[in-house]
Amino acid sequence: MPDEAAAPPAAHTAARDLLVLFRRLRKRLREVPSSGLTPSQTSVLLRLDKDGASSTTLLAAAEGVRPQSMTAVLNALEETGLIRRSPDPEDGRRQVVTLTEAGAERVAGGREARQDWLTVAMAERLDARQLAVVNEALALLGEVVEGGAAEPPPSPPRRGSGTRPAP
Repeated sequence: MPDEAAAPPAAHTAARDLLVLFRRLRKRLREVPSSGLTPSQTSVLLRLDKDGASSTTLLAAAEGVRPQSMTAVLNALEETGLIRRSPDPEDGRRQVVTLTEAGAERVAGGREARQDWLTVAMAERLDARQLAVVNEALALLGEVVEGGAAEPPPSPPRRGSGTRPAP
C-alpha cells in the first residue's frame, strides 16, 4: 500500500476537503423533506432498499440503536404500509423485514427529491463553465475510485463483533 507521507500535499488536502464536503452534502441531503418520515425511518427504508430483507436485530445494529428503538421505528413504518414483517422460515422467533411496493416507491421518490434539490442548487449557484469543471472533477474522482491504484485500508472490526484484529 502506498505511504500517505509520500503523497503530495495537494493530494492530502484534496482528500481531507473532499471527505468534509461529502459529510456536509450527506447531511444536507438528509434535510431534504422526506414526505413526513423521520430521519430514522428514512434511513431504515434506504437500508432495506440497498441491502434487502433484514431483521430487527440486524437493522438496530446497523443503525446503532437498541432493538427496542428499532421496533418503534418499524412499527411506524408498518402502520404506514412501507414495510412488511413476516416470520423467518428458518427461525420462527425472528421476523424478516422487507420493503413493500409502497416503501420502494417512497425510497425512489425520496431519491428523486434529493437529486432534484441538488440539480436546482447547482443550477442556481453555478454557471455553465463551473458545471463543466464539476463534471470534469467527478470524472477524475471516478477514475480514482475505479482505478484501483491504492487499496483501501482494512476495516476495523465492528464493536461487539467478537473478532479481534490479527496480532
